[in-house]
Amino acid sequence: MTTRPTPHAGVALRPAVDCVVVGGGPVGLLTAVFLGQAGVQVAVVERWPQRYPLPRACTIDHEALRILQAAGLMADHAALFEPSQGERGGYEFRNGAGELLQAIDWNRIAESGWANTNGFHQPELESVLEDLALATPGVTVHRGWTFQSLDQDHCNEQVFVRVAPTKRPDDAVRVRARWLIGADGANSAVRSELGIGVDDSGFEADWLVVDYQPLAEETWSAFVTQYCDPAQPATAVNSGPGRRRFEFMRRANMTVEELGRESTAWRLMEPWGVTPETARLERHAVYTFRGRWAHTWRKGNVFLAGDAAHLMPPFLGQGLCAGLRDARALSWRLGMVHHGLAEPGVLDTYGPERTGHVRKIIDEAVGAGRVICELDVDRAAARDAEMKRRSLDADAATREPPHPRLGEPSLTVASAGTEGRLAPQGRVRVADRIGLFDDVVGGGWQLISRVADPTEALDDRDASWFRQIGGVVADVSGVRVIDDLDDAYRRWFTEHECEAFLARPDFYVFAAGRHSDIPHFVQLLRQALRSPAGC
Repeated sequence: MTTRPTPHAGVALRPAVDCVVVGGGPVGLLTAVFLGQAGVQVAVVERWPQRYPLPRACTIDHEALRILQAAGLMADHAALFEPSQGERGGYEFRNGAGELLQAIDWNRIAESGWANTNGFHQPELESVLEDLALATPGVTVHRGWTFQSLDQDHCNEQVFVRVAPTKRPDDAVRVRARWLIGADGANSAVRSELGIGVDDSGFEADWLVVDYQPLAEETWSAFVTQYCDPAQPATAVNSGPGRRRFEFMRRANMTVEELGRESTAWRLMEPWGVTPETARLERHAVYTFRGRWAHTWRKGNVFLAGDAAHLMPPFLGQGLCAGLRDARALSWRLGMVHHGLAEPGVLDTYGPERTGHVRKIIDEAVGAGRVICELDVDRAAARDAEMKRRSLDADAATREPPHPRLGEPSLTVASAGTEGRLAPQGRVRVADRIGLFDDVVGGGWQLISRVADPTEALDDRDASWFRQIGGVVADVSGVRVIDDLDDAYRRWFTEHECEAFLARPDFYVFAAGRHSDIPHFVQLLRQALRSPAGC
């Protein structure tokens, strides 16, 4: 049960719900919020009686902020996130002598309408997410309850979940649900119960993570700096308003126990002027950085999400972002199936889409890790020379963070390479209201044209069906009521050489092409959502 006064404090665990979410971290809570907003009854069970009070993830990207925007969190809580700033660019690599090897500009507004990279304090985000979950009709949060086992009847679409108070494991209860989601972290009990194995990238390194609050003004040239120093690889990163983080790799001549000492943290930060006189230490902990992914993300009506499904080194700041993508990708599918707006077959694409997407990010994060973690002096010198050479390339400073396409098979239609890529969100004006498109016009399924009103291309039957699934139509040509204030849509359409697109509730393009193709887009979507699933 929850441990503080809330609207749901003391609410008993119901014997039957639509969905049980195991894990009350950001991914589990956000999944529950989206499902509750879709009218699904959800019980979240979390083994720890209280939220973890110290920071873990500290960076979040534009797409993840748009996902939080869709949940209704950003309107009142945008100040939790500090966007990347810095004259040399958002992300830079330096060698052991402090020389700049490469500066990458991550400070631009990205296609989702938010800054590419942002710092944040995870306990603050978790607090807001839990409050949002507790305020969402149909959602209950039960802290101090541990998942024990499950059984499922695939044909009758039932999962029987055995959970018990963490401190009284013999007092187990059985909960019947249609679905179960394991968002219970890297050592997922749900994944183990299902017997799902994991693949490993082969990358592994112990790092000390140190979070502190500066007591004196600090000047940094970038949001993230990777110190590629074979004597002591290190990372410095903005970790949210009023906070910073260092990370230090363990060398072979240091034990894990020694690396984890507070004295070691202060000694390693001292070269940057971070001392007990200039900073307040908030946390220091040793983590093993790895790249792993589950063989499958679904068995029957049980799904994996977040760290239960994938792990990656933190060098690109994408770990939590990937989990929030899982939450959105899974919740819109389950919501539509729950209301009979889609057949269960649409759930088959969740795992392949997300696995293919996250594998590419894991590969990039591992690749960055291998560069940063080089300890051989000669190989490090060769690396430095090559990075300096590449930095002279005109495109070096405009490199984007990883934006891979969805994996296959995906719930998309071939559209000259635009399918499965992120759709844009720009600032718009409608009458006297100015804001981001999803807030002003609407989120969910989006059918947007730069030529004319999409509804004029649809017959009454298709237009009615599209509205029924929560679809939003928009003409951003500038001729009618919606003004594309910063030309975000004009640029996107020009870059992708198309006139219209249909985007999914998780912001990925389902189909794109000519304005005259709009009826075909909608018909193909209707067919895709009717895809049957066998027993």
